Amino acid sequence: MSGTGSADLVIVANRLPVDSVTEADGSQTWRRSPGGLVTALEPVMREADGAWIGWTGVPDVEVAPFDNEGLSLVPIRLSSSEVEEFYEGFSNGTLWPLYHDAVAKPEFHREWWESYELVNERFAERAAEVAATGATVWVQDYQLQLVPAMLRRLRPDLRIGFYLHIPFPPGELFNQLPWRRQILEGLLGADLVGFQLPGGASNFIRLVRARIGHRANRDRIHLPEGREVRATAYPISIDARAFEALARTPAVAARAAEIRDQLGNPRKVFLGIDRLDYTKGIYARLRAFGELLRDDHLDVEDAVFVQVATPSRERVEQYRILRDEIERLVGRINGDEGRIGRVAISYLHSSYPREEMAALYRAADVMVVTPYRDGMNLVAKEYVACRFDNDGALVLSEFAGAAEELRQAWLVNPYDINGMKAALMHAFAADPRTRARRMRAMRRQIMEHDVARWAADFLADLR
Repeated sequence: MSGTGSADLVIVANRLPVDSVTEADGSQTWRRSPGGLVTALEPVMREADGAWIGWTGVPDVEVAPFDNEGLSLVPIRLSSSEVEEFYEGFSNGTLWPLYHDAVAKPEFHREWWESYELVNERFAERAAEVAATGATVWVQDYQLQLVPAMLRRLRPDLRIGFYLHIPFPPGELFNQLPWRRQILEGLLGADLVGFQLPGGASNFIRLVRARIGHRANRDRIHLPEGREVRATAYPISIDARAFEALARTPAVAARAAEIRDQLGNPRKVFLGIDRLDYTKGIYARLRAFGELLRDDHLDVEDAVFVQVATPSRERVEQYRILRDEIERLVGRINGDEGRIGRVAISYLHSSYPREEMAALYRAADVMVVTPYRDGMNLVAKEYVACRFDNDGALVLSEFAGAAEELRQAWLVNPYDINGMKAALMHAFAADPRTRARRMRAMRRQIMEHDVARWAADFLADLR
């Protein structure tokens, strides 16, 4: 297949960068999704006459290619059964837990794998149609790991990059996967495979050597046909300046003050913001906070914990069980430790716009980010970006990718409840000079290494 399309840069992702919105009159419109990826890639896509391929988020709907705010979008159709088997099944019931240290037990079903292959083929075929001769194609994330090899078979003229936004596991875990060789060969279709951390790249190279037998030296894998694949780390980031600008607005400042007032103006506000997911360590951190109250290290007059748990994969049984467990724990802690008009934990099972998130970041004295395993965790970076006053403290899991860059956070092992309690108390009691010194260093890091630099570095190396 030769280059039949006109796009010189093609982004291939599970989702389009827009969400379908039903207006008051019943008409359908598209609203840009929040997220750093589209912010970083938008100027590059405009310059390169780019196209973005992805699913609309609505099953069983065929949508023709369309433009949105100057971006060329190419929808992929997924049936209800494909959403169940490819997305909820293989992507999030097999790969997600496996790649996150098997925090939950991965399931291996042949029907899920067959659907994963089929959907990856559809994405690859669409990319082959859309890309111009010699174009650059950048495939995103774990849902589409077979696309690079499939696309190379169809269009050997393309420069193909792949980026994994989640961790890549060591052989001890990855080798459980019945389709381990197919995944590795799928990724080897790319010219450049990017990971969040050097450890992920090393895991991949070791597995390619052991399972497929290709030669590798340092970050380069040598394929028998004479092609070279580079595997290396590109830690992702955020649009730090945009978050800071938002946090500085009078509206966000007023809302932050209002949030503290609504919480009863405690001495310190602790904050957690996560997708409701078993990898995020929400239960353990709330339990640690509850024990600090129970043992009189903290008091509800001193401190309140605001936990935002954004709804996620509500149709999956494990996620419903997790939600029930967290809600029972919050109820128990509030019942035991709260007082009239003063709850210990303010628990919000909802998603919020960026303005409200920025206000929460400004209102919080201590940000608590304690996943059991996370590719990066951008919430930690968003908090730091919003603290232009150089105040505030970050308690961060050493198993989040962000811990490699934000070394001045209070780093914790989320499996160690006593260690987490100690870190929460250190962050709570830290003097202003200590907080300012740590925050300044973290802010310098994220301002210098923002999402635009991440995208520019990856694309420069790919081209």
